[in-house]
Formats: sequence, C-alpha cells, structure tokens
Amino acid sequence: ENYCENIRRCAKYGIKCITYNFMPVFDWTRTQLDKEAPDGSTSLVMYKNQLEEIDPARDNLSLPGWDSSYTREEITRLMAEYKALGNEGLWENLKYFLGKIIPVAESCRVKMAIHPDDPPYSVFGIPRIITCEENIDRMLNLYVSPSNCLCFCTGSLGCANSNNIPKMIEKYVQAGKIAFMHIRNVKNLPDGSFEETAHLSSCGSMDMFEIGKILVENSYDGYVRPDHGRMI
Repeated sequence: ENYCENIRRCAKYGIKCITYNFMPVFDWTRTQLDKEAPDGSTSLVMYKNQLEEIDPARDNLSLPGWDSSYTREEITRLMAEYKALGNEGLWENLKYFLGKIIPVAESCRVKMAIHPDDPPYSVFGIPRIITCEENIDRMLNLYVSPSNCLCFCTGSLGCANSNNIPKMIEKYVQAGKIAFMHIRNVKNLPDGSFEETAHLSSCGSMDMFEIGKILVENSYDGYVRPDHGRMI
C-alpha cells in the first residue's frame, strides 16, 4: 500500500516513469569502485576472483547498494530465506507485486520500468531473475499492461555474453516495452568478470553506435541517460 501511494504521489507531480529493481538483499554488486584506467580515470569493476573471496555473513561490507544498517545476523537470515525461496519463489513474489502495483500505475498513467539484475546472475547463491530475454519475456507476461515495462540497461544485461543486446533492444522497443534506456559500456573479460568503461564502442564490449542506431531507426521516444561511466 505504501508503494502504491508513492506511485500516486509521483504521478501527481508529473512523473511518467518509475524505475525499480527486484534484486533481493543486495543491489548492484561490484568488487572495486576505483579501478584505474591507463588515462588516469577510474571506474567500477566486478572481478569474479574478488567476489569469491567475499562472505557477506563474515565480512564487514562497505560496497554500494549494500544496506549498511544490516547486522551480520540480519544478512545471514535474509540470505538463508532467499536461498530457500529460490528462483520460482521469487517469481511468485514478483507476480504478486506486479498484480498490486500495475493497476495503480495504469490508473495514474505511469510506466513501471523494471531494471535488470546487475550483474544478471546469482550472487552469493541468492536468486536473481531479471537476467535475460527469456526471463524478461516471462516478467512482461506476468501482467500484460502498457504500464508494465522495462528499464533496459545495456551495461547490466551486457555483462553476460549470452545476451544479444542489439537484438533485445530492437525486439522490446518495437513492442513498446522500453520506458527508460540506461546506455552504458562494459568490457567483458574471459572469466565472466567485467569493467565499466568509457561510452565509445571501442572502449568496451558493447556496440554503442548500433544501440543508438536501433533506437533512432525505431523512433524510440522514451527516456534515455548515459549510465555510470568514469571518474575523471
């Protein structure tokens, strides 16, 4: 009910698109916030070997998106609960959530834009479900509505090589399901790690020109932002 009321209040003041995510316990996950590039700038990275050394129930965590108000006991309990819930349990939670909020969003003419999981795979054994084309299709079909949309983040989905980013953008923009574009470049490494980079195609693994071209050719008129980038 609080969430529904927030949608109404946002709409009252002209908000047309609300972006949210459905990542339990931990938000976007990186292992280093200040990786230095040859030009002296710094960016966020996620190295799998570093991630494997982290134990949320043991370590004092100070990474972004990790609620510092959690005690060790709370993190341990939450992780156990979501591991027991599993992917299908999380899908049931999302179905319930959408069933409550989307009718309110429709009545307010607001588009709810779910952000992909970042990274788009399980972290610390906790389920993540907004990870790929198949799962995005499943999410959109949980509640078919003009208000049930995507925030398409090229960096979040793009750090999994199995995701064909240009193909997915073309599919969802033609279906009218992208309400917000987060355009970010990442450099994918052979072991599944990734580094956030400058936005030029030549700086990472994303074809940024092709992404922009698809949006223009399909007359995309939703919201766009260049996403993350570097500290200069």
